[in-house]
Amino acid sequence: MDTSTFSTIVTELGTIWATIFSWDFGRYLVGGGGIFLLVWVLLGRRLQSRKIRAKTPKPKQMWAEFKASAITAAVFGLVGTISHMGVTSGFLQPIYGEISEYGWAYFLFSLVAVIVLHDAYFYWTHRLMHVRAVLKRAHYLHHRSHNPTPWAAYSFDMVEAAVQAAFVPIFLFFFPLHGLAMFLFLAHMIIRNGMGHSGYELFPRRWAVHPIFGWLTLVTHHDMHHENGNYNFGLYFSWWDRLMGTEHPDYLARVTGDKARSRQPADVTEAKENA
Repeated sequence: MDTSTFSTIVTELGTIWATIFSWDFGRYLVGGGGIFLLVWVLLGRRLQSRKIRAKTPKPKQMWAEFKASAITAAVFGLVGTISHMGVTSGFLQPIYGEISEYGWAYFLFSLVAVIVLHDAYFYWTHRLMHVRAVLKRAHYLHHRSHNPTPWAAYSFDMVEAAVQAAFVPIFLFFFPLHGLAMFLFLAHMIIRNGMGHSGYELFPRRWAVHPIFGWLTLVTHHDMHHENGNYNFGLYFSWWDRLMGTEHPDYLARVTGDKARSRQPADVTEAKENA
């Protein structure tokens, strides 16, 4: 490979990276920044009764979250460039443009699948990052936002950023995805992420005990994870936390305001029964 060819390839990859970085950082600004503007600035007074914690994070923390999120977007851009290379080479499944190629049924299936599988991927990688030896190297930065703001949506260590970005190429290794489905998935991701770090309960509190909506992670769910990192690892849904016994025993009591809904951890309940 001569110098000019190598230079052309590097330039093309740099252009792809810049495009993907701009998209990811712009998505963060619209999602995280939009929720901050709407919830903290425009509706802050009206939502005061829904504020989860009494204290308000300082601007210094928000600036740190913003800078870390910009670096995360750069890492996302790098992984996205690798994914682009995988798609164009045929190593990964295509991001196709015509719904008729696979039909509407597959479009809907793939959209649901990418969200549900991402939730599972997030839960298990998130739990792994809370192993003490891994936490310091991969997840510590995110938990510096003990009382998070919407700007913490992508405030990750570089290792965590790479792990979370890897989900898309992993998914594309098995499933093709329509461009609109990809857009909806990524839009849903940043909106739920920004909401989860907003510090205000933006969902109806009764949803926490609803037979259907109860499977959604309300804002309080993730806020309690920042408060106590031993519980509530889920992203969109609470079913993995409930199945694995990692939902905070006071989550339902906290979000509904009904102390009777507090649940003792399994080991405490067993100890009382055996006493």
